[in-house]
Amino acid sequence: MDVATQTHLTALRHLLTYRLHYLLAAVHAAEHDAQELGDVDEMALVEAALHRLDSGIYGDCADCGEPISLQRLLVQPAAQRCAPCQAKHEHR
Repeated sequence: MDVATQTHLTALRHLLTYRLHYLLAAVHAAEHDAQELGDVDEMALVEAALHRLDSGIYGDCADCGEPISLQRLLVQPAAQRCAPCQAKHEHR
């Protein structure tokens, strides 16, 4: 991440934790709703982001290793890739 201050990391951890709790509640509230599958998939992404945060590799692109911009992480805290690599990944 290009601006890896403790304040930013703390804020991003709060965003991820909040989203995880929201998704857990949504999955528990919906018994066998079709949306539940998407929520479960997103929960896995959020949990993986929290694990990267704990491991000290959060904010680094999984493909190129370059920092993911803070702006991208604020919009998509569970992002695994920088914007250029994500665009390439989606076109594959």
